[in-house]
Amino acid sequence: MQQVKIFKSVDNELGEMEQQINNWIAESKAKILSIHGNISPQAGKHGLQGSFSAADVLIIVLYEV
Repeated sequence: MQQVKIFKSVDNELGEMEQQINNWIAESKAKILSIHGNISPQAGKHGLQGSFSAADVLIIVLYEV
């Protein structure tokens, strides 16, 4: 049966997110069918991106168990 797993983080924590995803894959022994991602910048004051604004990162994993 196909299922979806969603991971959400911010761009300055990509290493931690990558480790979380890899650990989940190893522990679940899921057969990965596809992985898709998106990075969305955060708007600061007045819709402008500030120099310290982080971008949201969303990873969607389609897998079978």
